[in-house]
Amino acid sequence: MGSFSIWHWLIVLVLIGLPLVFVLRAAPAGANRFGEMPPPMNFSEAVSSFFRNYVNFSGRASRSEFWYSYLFIFAVGVIVVIADAIVKNEIVSSIWNLAALLPTLAMTTRRLHDINRSGWHQLLAGLFPIGPIALIVWYCKKSDDTATLSELESVFK
Repeated sequence: MGSFSIWHWLIVLVLIGLPLVFVLRAAPAGANRFGEMPPPMNFSEAVSSFFRNYVNFSGRASRSEFWYSYLFIFAVGVIVVIADAIVKNEIVSSIWNLAALLPTLAMTTRRLHDINRSGWHQLLAGLFPIGPIALIVWYCKKSDDTATLSELESVFK
């Protein structure tokens, strides 16, 4: 067993240090720059919004829309996997995964917009372990419309 080389330390720095740069940086101060506050939704409204906003990467998605849509994606995914196990091929699940990819990316982008973060922060999911943990915390975070009156007054002066 040898000691850590410079390459080992570089890998550790990339996997832990790089995500921390994005995670610890505060969201922009002031009013949310991505539009007005989204309405809370029930399950059926969230699923219809999920498919209606298939490629809409602008605007915001509420927590209820995000989590109900993910519940729907998970439930359909389980049903599709069971159906594929019965017929012993993976065609149906492959089609479902491709069909759900783009609207899932769009909805996740809108959810990050709701907390005043860029949709590009989804790329943190690939930097395990820090990135996925930060994303889950952000997905659970309350909507960011915290511009106080004094902050708004300072913008207009």
